[in-house]
Amino acid sequence: MSNFVVSARKYRPIRFDDVVGQQHVSQTLKNAIQSNHLAQAFLFCGPRGVGKTTCARILAKVLNCQAPTEAMEPCDTCESCQSFNNNASLNISELDAASNNSVEHIRALIEQVRFAPQSGQYKIYIIDEVHMLSQQAFNAFLKTLEEPPAYAIFILATTEKHKIIPTILSRCQIFDFNRIQVADMAAHLQRICQEEAIEAEEEALNVIAQKADGALRDALSIFDRIVSFSGNSIAYKDVIENLNILDYDYYFKVVEAILTENASQLLLLFDQISRKGFDGDIFVNGLAEHLRNLLVCKDAKTLELLEVSGNIKDRYQQQAALVPMALVLSALSIANDCDVNYKMARNSRLHVEMALIKMAYIQRAMRPQVTVAAPLEKKTVDDNIPNTLQDTAPNYSPPPVEKNVIEPQKETTKTTTTSSIDSAPKAELKSDNKPVSMPETVKVSSNFAEKLAKKAGNGFLSKITDQVKEEQEQPAEEAMPFTLDNLEIIWKQYWSAIESQSTQILFKTAQLSILDEEKGTLKIVTAGNRAKDAIFRDRAVRQLLINTFQKKELSFEVEIDQTKIETPKPQKMIPQTDREKYVHFLKLNPVLKEFQKRFQLLPPKNN
Repeated sequence: MSNFVVSARKYRPIRFDDVVGQQHVSQTLKNAIQSNHLAQAFLFCGPRGVGKTTCARILAKVLNCQAPTEAMEPCDTCESCQSFNNNASLNISELDAASNNSVEHIRALIEQVRFAPQSGQYKIYIIDEVHMLSQQAFNAFLKTLEEPPAYAIFILATTEKHKIIPTILSRCQIFDFNRIQVADMAAHLQRICQEEAIEAEEEALNVIAQKADGALRDALSIFDRIVSFSGNSIAYKDVIENLNILDYDYYFKVVEAILTENASQLLLLFDQISRKGFDGDIFVNGLAEHLRNLLVCKDAKTLELLEVSGNIKDRYQQQAALVPMALVLSALSIANDCDVNYKMARNSRLHVEMALIKMAYIQRAMRPQVTVAAPLEKKTVDDNIPNTLQDTAPNYSPPPVEKNVIEPQKETTKTTTTSSIDSAPKAELKSDNKPVSMPETVKVSSNFAEKLAKKAGNGFLSKITDQVKEEQEQPAEEAMPFTLDNLEIIWKQYWSAIESQSTQILFKTAQLSILDEEKGTLKIVTAGNRAKDAIFRDRAVRQLLINTFQKKELSFEVEIDQTKIETPKPQKMIPQTDREKYVHFLKLNPVLKEFQKRFQLLPPKNN
């Protein structure tokens, strides 16, 4: 049986140009070698598996190469390069700080630095995982690192830069390595497949690269595992099965069910996923990632943040065009809350199902809902009033209903929340206080969700956008004529819906009159300062009148009726001292004086 070498070692870069995704580091080091501006201490920082140790080995190799190329790459044929390839070079020492982290190991290293190289120009020391050194070892290393011999070069590598003391950082030339992008890893895996005569689907390699999370070494390890499982043909289904990853199709189906408000379909999909052995938190995290990708596809500027293959990217763009931004953000918030509270839930399955049901009815929560109340007393509508006034005027309760205004995108005339009053036969206004429903500003048909479900079921989900446009294109309603009768009707319906009885009385006692019909100037006479302040502070009634009569410049002039202000009555003096009490009772009953003389009692003194 032949000796198998893992891909991470077999395809380890031996030149700067072979390093994947770190061109900024490779080019800087090559320029420094070419211009002879080399530092004596380097620090390579970055996550695992991105090429820190590899770049350190290539740098050490090219510095002692006897015949480097014009591009500052090692020749790989000279005696120094060959000894390095055979791990027999005496000028290049590699130290693992994870196991050699004591001050004694550093002192031994300092003793070795005293000896010049036997062959070659430099003596190079590569210290991996340098952040594992103890505090005493760092302190012992400071002097040598600051003033090393001319032939000594130190290359330090770490994954946790913040654990290195500042005095070490200030003595090194620092290079930050980037996480390797998914596209770069997929292209590198594709080159390996060509050399190994392996057929691989593009989506399969992209899934491997995504699973590696920016570490090329992890990607190569996963690649070896998949090759052992599937042989010389790597398929997308084999990859997701072996790596225990959910297929993209599940997430696309979940979003389609959310669009059509199909809660039962969501529960069935989650049941299928659970039967495949996936935990609820894995599904929720995957759904959150899917929603994040839809959010990225909403803007062409952020589309480059989508790290998927071409076919999947097209599917994301098509679905993102159908999903409203508000729905994506709301679903992301629900998924985040579900993930945060998942570990604390006693019934984790029910916890995820409740989150899915909430997502299914997000669109209903986003639709405007207006409730109105009928007036308290009956009033027969006069036949002389125009037809638009013979219907029951909408009754609104605070807070302001302007939050429910939805404007069609292609309408030039703004649609107001009060719209025109529902057309109905002439009748008397009922005096019950039960809230009655009223058509919303933007008329969305009640069977809109059913239409979406039918279209989605037939495979025509792409036509949802046209349906939404047809539902939104509704003509604007006419405004109510600005007359005193209409004004009193709307005013009465407003104060009838106020819950506070004291505030209701303040509005009820106000007297209305119109000063300027064109500009919409009203005069309101109140019984006191309290009623005046209440009307001025209430923005809901002002907005209601503006929307009902479509008078943007509508204004109030509130006055106080002085005749209704009650003058305070003088308060009776209450006797306080004993003398005052004696005088008070003496006026009420003069016999008290005779009683005093008969029993020879002294009157009280002032006190």
